[in-house]
Amino acid sequence: MKVTELELPGVLLVEPRVLRDVRGAFLESWHRERYAAAGIDAAFVQDNVSFSAHGVLRGLHYQYPHPQAKLVMALRGSVFDVAVDVRRGSPSFGRWVGAELTAESGRQLYIPEGLAHGFVVTSPEGAVFAYKCTAPYRQEAEHTIRWDDPVLGIAWPVQNPVLSSRDAAAGTLAELGVGDLPSVPDTDT
Repeated sequence: MKVTELELPGVLLVEPRVLRDVRGAFLESWHRERYAAAGIDAAFVQDNVSFSAHGVLRGLHYQYPHPQAKLVMALRGSVFDVAVDVRRGSPSFGRWVGAELTAESGRQLYIPEGLAHGFVVTSPEGAVFAYKCTAPYRQEAEHTIRWDDPVLGIAWPVQNPVLSSRDAAAGTLAELGVGDLPSVPDTDT
């Protein structure tokens, strides 16, 4: 397994070893000890799976309070996956990173607490997308940032994505303000 830290602190691109033969392929998608040794020492408590058609964009979502770290991957098809730092006081606040995740590659993205997350389906056949989360979903704690917030400037590979009514009505990061965002953890203690 190869793990690469992306431009946002704590966001890790995981490239598991994929074993292929005439029958198909096999990969290990989670192994607590191996992932902990690679920097993902998370206690996952909930798994989610979404089924989405081509062009569907989900996000940008985050929970506060009760933030979630996530380990995500495409089980079928491909997506462009994005993480945005929304931790108040973070030197990388408002910055984003993106990665292509495909079922074929088995690539995963680890997104730590305090980051917003979203993805758009890029494969014509749609995508099945899996999330491992460190905290349960809480509707009252969920917040949404507009996918095309001009201040964020995310280079989505779509012009007119298919959005839920909630995602279409989301405010920009500036409209949401920073009062409801988590602080960067104190690492000096």
